[in-house]
Amino acid sequence: MSELEEAWATGLAEAEAHARALGRTDIADYLALRNSNDLIRRIAGDWLFAMFSTAAGEANRAGAGIQISTDNAHRFKVGNASMVGTRLSLGSGVRLLVVELGWPRTPRDGFIRGGGLACGNIKHVGIKPANDELRLVLNPEGTPSWIVVGKHGAQDLSLKTRELHEMDVKDHLAILLDDLRNTRAGR
Repeated sequence: MSELEEAWATGLAEAEAHARALGRTDIADYLALRNSNDLIRRIAGDWLFAMFSTAAGEANRAGAGIQISTDNAHRFKVGNASMVGTRLSLGSGVRLLVVELGWPRTPRDGFIRGGGLACGNIKHVGIKPANDELRLVLNPEGTPSWIVVGKHGAQDLSLKTRELHEMDVKDHLAILLDDLRNTRAGR
């Protein structure tokens, strides 16, 4: 956790305690929910980036030579909303795989359609059909889950969605490495 994130969490906790002391349970409940959602977003984002970094590390140990970089002050659009978050870039030769995730931070950034906690993209520069749009949601049991929402840029969000799994990450790495024989059919 960065110093800014730590200061933000401390500030939220203090504001929540102050609101409770004043009997403003509505504000205290909102701040508790905000703090909980921020924690879910951070853990789910760390998990997603760790999956890609681990898969890239395994490929590198086998001689792939993937270049890895991150940008923690990244902004990107999903529909009309602006997301603020992190970008992980994996490069191999002329190919580039970009994994970005974030969420709106201010009212002017907009909102996440479909009730998600965060959004993300998996982009293959120059191979648009391989891109995926992600949304972080809570499943009916309350567990966070990254879901794939159609293809990147799809206008109809009611398209059939599916949960993102480790095999999807490996498929994306295989596309990056131009090792298409190791991807699942239907990709």
